[in-house]
Amino acid sequence: MAEVLDSEPSARERRATSSLPKVDGLVEFRGVHFGYSADRSVLRDFNLSIRQGETLALVGASGAGKTTVVSLLLAYYDPDAGAVCIDGHDLRDFDPPSVRRQIAAVLQEPMLFQTSVRENIRYGRLEATDAEVEAAAVAAGADTFVRGMAQGYETPVGPRGTMLSGGQRQRLAIARALLPDAPILVLDEATSALDPVTESAVLAALRARKPDRTTLLVTHRLSTARRADRIALLSGGRVAELGTHEELLGSRGLYYRFYAERTGAEPELPGVARG
Repeated sequence: MAEVLDSEPSARERRATSSLPKVDGLVEFRGVHFGYSADRSVLRDFNLSIRQGETLALVGASGAGKTTVVSLLLAYYDPDAGAVCIDGHDLRDFDPPSVRRQIAAVLQEPMLFQTSVRENIRYGRLEATDAEVEAAAVAAGADTFVRGMAQGYETPVGPRGTMLSGGQRQRLAIARALLPDAPILVLDEATSALDPVTESAVLAALRARKPDRTTLLVTHRLSTARRADRIALLSGGRVAELGTHEELLGSRGLYYRFYAERTGAEPELPGVARG
């Protein structure tokens, strides 16, 4: 423990003291190479651009690098080569907390605290009013079940949210992420515990609440991915294919095979009727 406490921060942490200015939400990975160790390369010449206001789904087999992409965007790691940029700003030039303040992230296993539903949501922006907290819950599809609980928004959730189901925890985490009104939203398997109907309603509400928000949707559910504006399929540490669900199926490439493997059925091509 003493060794960890005495360790010096990285050169970048000492150097990057300026704050990332307010951004619109153009996300770019420019020729990124990254590995967690010298002999373990995860991303290789990784290039991806996510336009402001676009919802882009990131799909691929386990180990393809989806979570690594999220970690680099949140400035938890620096690329070994290349750059991760927002609105053209290289994230290495800025204090990491200032980067994360402009990105709302919801992970598959959200962290909830042993307090009320209201305070768990309000943690996203501590100065938020009760009305703002409840509006965020509505957008996240949480308001109905919360009001059905014994104490409503004052109901304790238990340690790590143990009094709630997995889907309920995820919806509270999404509501929390909406409070800061960040220009970029990252959903890393954040709707995996929701049924398809609820998931569709939540994703639609998120877009309606802030149409110009850039959303990175990391998912293994292709039914979720197809709701995005575009889909990026990762393979071998690179973006192997990029396009809409219909475009990627029509090209009969890796995504076509990936879709067939995941669904266990031959995909129905757009505009092609089965005889």
